[in-house]
Amino acid sequence: MTRAITLICDNFADWETALLNATGRAYYGFDCRYASPQGLAVTSMGGLRVTPDLALEEIRLEQVDLLLVCGGTTWQSDQAPDIRGLLQAARERNIVIAGICDGTRELARAGLLDHVRHTSNSAANLLALNYAGAAHYQDVPYAVADQRVVTAPGSAPVSFMQQVLAALGIDDDNLKAYIELHAAEHRQARS
Repeated sequence: MTRAITLICDNFADWETALLNATGRAYYGFDCRYASPQGLAVTSMGGLRVTPDLALEEIRLEQVDLLLVCGGTTWQSDQAPDIRGLLQAARERNIVIAGICDGTRELARAGLLDHVRHTSNSAANLLALNYAGAAHYQDVPYAVADQRVVTAPGSAPVSFMQQVLAALGIDDDNLKAYIELHAAEHRQARS
């Protein structure tokens, strides 16, 4: 069973990892858990109040296959928890690590984007951090995966889901049909 932990803070962007967690749990049997600073209840940007399963400080990486950093406004504030050590340790263990929207900022701060192709909401979003991976930035509207690190702009939860699942070795006909279902909306909207 794939064990996934999503890191969330106050004002997390609830839509960004919801599709991935729902698909992983419902269709692939993932054990999906949520962690916040001190394990305190947090409220999403959409007003969803969540009581996490554990505190960030309690995460045991030997029990994790996937570590997700959900975006949200806290990652651009001085209220953001310092998760660099956790992310670096997860990388050393070859755990799939994924950040979406401002969650990508934390991957950059931890040095995880220094040598892998990646994306974010914009290049400026990461350049403000003075990180060393700017040469590997991909200016694309969809998720980018490289060496078990997945990044995406906040507007790309579908490709984020697809790339994270692919990094875990999941790429079956059911997933392809599900991706097609979501893609159909965008094709129709352009007509």
